Amino acid sequence: MAQTVIGFFDDAADAQRSIDRLTEQGISRDRIDTRDTSVTGDRKVSRDRDDHDDNAVVHFFKSLFSDNDDEADRYSRVAQNSRCMVTVHAASSDEAEKAADILDNCGAIDVDERAKQYTSSSSDRTEGYTDRTTPSGMDSRSNRKEATIPKVEERLNVGKRVEESSGGVRVRSRIVERPVEENIRLREEHVHVERQPVDRPVSPDDIRNFQDKEIEFTERNEVPVVNKEARVVEEVKLTKEVTERNETIRDNVRHTEIDVDKLNNKESRDRTDRDSDMR
Repeated sequence: MAQTVIGFFDDAADAQRSIDRLTEQGISRDRIDTRDTSVTGDRKVSRDRDDHDDNAVVHFFKSLFSDNDDEADRYSRVAQNSRCMVTVHAASSDEAEKAADILDNCGAIDVDERAKQYTSSSSDRTEGYTDRTTPSGMDSRSNRKEATIPKVEERLNVGKRVEESSGGVRVRSRIVERPVEENIRLREEHVHVERQPVDRPVSPDDIRNFQDKEIEFTERNEVPVVNKEARVVEEVKLTKEVTERNETIRDNVRHTEIDVDKLNNKESRDRTDRDSDMR
């Protein structure tokens, strides 16, 4: 069953990278749509063109979420505040999951998280507008005028943070080769053949040895055998000692001083007359 997978991107390069990954995974390019959804920035188009693009995006999501206007509005809001939109028309649910993973790995926007941010920002703006439309110094329940002067006082809050100092120790180990030599005494065997002319009567032993006979002497030589043994000859240990010190922080803090001056009768009448003229 065909499914539609949508990814929003703040960066056009990430959107193009996702398209390349999708085609590499066997999704044909004619089943991938891309749209520039930004309405601000460097696009040199008219305001009417922007409104047309916005309406097209809204209409697209209205048709996609035909039975859920809230979902359509949520996706439309995210689309209008992102840079690019990549739409994949998947041929199966497995292909849809694969496409969704590729879009996420390439930096697609989390729609739920982004929609929450826009909702929160909208609420903050609404609350701020309501506060500003309330006249300051006027009680809505009566005609009584009020004025409030806040008394502000700064307080010094001293905290701590950890930062690297200029000191420290770096210990590195490396392998170094050096030539060594050892003397060893080796033994070699050498066979020598000597012929000595003799002239004597044949003895019984000579009669017994008067037959075919073979004698073999093998020469043997000693050769050096080298073996290396690794041994730990030293250990370098690093320890860090923590000390504490007291430091006095000195700064200036400000506060509001409120002076109350009592007006005399003439000044009070003049102020009342000025208030009447202003009304």
